[in-house]
Amino acid sequence: MNTLTAKRFLAFALVMLSAFASAQDSVTLSQIMAAEKMFDLDFTPAKRDSILSGAADNFRLYRYLHQHNLSNDIPLPLWFDPVLPGKHFNHQQLPINWNIPGNVSLPKNKNELAFYSILQLASLIKNKKISSVELTRFFLDRLKKYGSTLHCVVELTEIIAMRQAAKADADLARGIYKSPLQGIPYGLKDLFAVKGTHTTWGTPPYKDQIIDESCFVEKQLEKAGGVLIAKLSLGELAMDDVWFGGLTRNPWNLNSGSGGSSAGSTAATVAGLVPFAIGTETFGSIVDPSMRCGATGLRPSYGSISRSGAMALAWSSDKIGPICRSADDAAIVFAYIHGADDGDRSSRNMPFNYNEKIDLKKLKVAYVKNYIDTLPENSPEKQAIQTLKKIGVTVFAFEFPHALHAAALLSMIINAESAAAFDELTRTNKDDEMVQQNKDRWPNSFRTSRFIPAVEYINACRMRYLIMQKMDSVFSQYDIIIAPPEVGEQLAATNLSGNPSITLPIGFTKDEMPVCISFVGKLFDEARLIALAKIFQDVTTFHKRHPKTFQ
Repeated sequence: MNTLTAKRFLAFALVMLSAFASAQDSVTLSQIMAAEKMFDLDFTPAKRDSILSGAADNFRLYRYLHQHNLSNDIPLPLWFDPVLPGKHFNHQQLPINWNIPGNVSLPKNKNELAFYSILQLASLIKNKKISSVELTRFFLDRLKKYGSTLHCVVELTEIIAMRQAAKADADLARGIYKSPLQGIPYGLKDLFAVKGTHTTWGTPPYKDQIIDESCFVEKQLEKAGGVLIAKLSLGELAMDDVWFGGLTRNPWNLNSGSGGSSAGSTAATVAGLVPFAIGTETFGSIVDPSMRCGATGLRPSYGSISRSGAMALAWSSDKIGPICRSADDAAIVFAYIHGADDGDRSSRNMPFNYNEKIDLKKLKVAYVKNYIDTLPENSPEKQAIQTLKKIGVTVFAFEFPHALHAAALLSMIINAESAAAFDELTRTNKDDEMVQQNKDRWPNSFRTSRFIPAVEYINACRMRYLIMQKMDSVFSQYDIIIAPPEVGEQLAATNLSGNPSITLPIGFTKDEMPVCISFVGKLFDEARLIALAKIFQDVTTFHKRHPKTFQ
């Protein structure tokens, strides 16, 4: 834009904005001085005087923007890309051979079905030892029996479930077999829209919300023959494990929470109320409940699964992933839900060439010594590393980069974006209806975030780029790193960079609570990441232990 055009554009904009001007649109020198202190600035009197008219123009623009209540589904047309310049990826999708066992029998104690793997259930359905309708009724009954114990169910989707189950059986009767997920029930975190259901986002202001569309993930699972049986709880607007139905409970200890914010998805899966569920992560919302409940939770690479039809919290950080009871199950679910569509411009079609038999000698694995070396020798973390070494994995030690301020940067970015995503909620004071009103919860966070300057938000995003480069340098040396899920800066840094991780149980405390570890991988390398987790689970039994209350 040349100078003359720019001047004409500015003049036109000011004329348009003047229509919204009022006596209250003035900005004073004292307000400028007060704002300087908040934003770590110090201008001279002359500079403050020159700011006044521009600040008043901005104020009028804010008034204009506030007349347009933007709904949550309107996207941010600035798409975060986790791929650094010069990075290249394989784009060829190869066939995946799922080894569905042929000798699976129905258990004498039907309750044991609750903890069968996806492949075991797939074998029963494919060999017509149980119908999808029967299996769906079994899991619906478990949800009805235990859902109130865990406070994990927002809405049963019984009508949808029975329709999809009947179709899965009818397709099989006609010789149509779509995938190992055909006829398998599952649950969705209740920030995903599904036609014919409520989508409450876990909070009273949206408790009666009905969105007349179905999200990308539900459509993908329906194509694969999956059966949606429940919308599961999340912490309010995807924060922690408290929603309008109460605290979602941990299946191992009903006196504690399941972690957030994919609280219900994780609790229901671990308790055997669903074979698997879908969660989301912005800053630990798959990792945290998986760690607390002992699930096998996959946080895929940013952009590997379209978020169309999902609540937006922070456009540059939201990710979707499966929450399962094993790495094998996570591989199957991810294989059928990953992909892109036009509704989410940050999503991309990347191959998932899963092969559980990887060459361990070629795998470069390292553990984060500054998080693990100080632990006792008999700690589950050190024992897990020893287990990997015994099966032939060469495990190096490396020090995770210090002083990245990753958590603070990610929090600022999320807070700014989430405040925009829920702008109307704040300005209409509907946030007063939310269950949690603590200083560190969303209502106050949204208000506080109104005072993040655009310049600082943009510079935080630029600092993010430096962290992406740091993480790239780590993963240029190693294929997978091993770290405690929420110790140090790993969780924030790899959420900023968009790297995938899988969190899985590696032991139990004396109080019978799970202990977990995270394997973090290269961008769009979920296949090797999950394969290593499966190899670990093939020689251990921690993922096969289940909470006694629900057996």
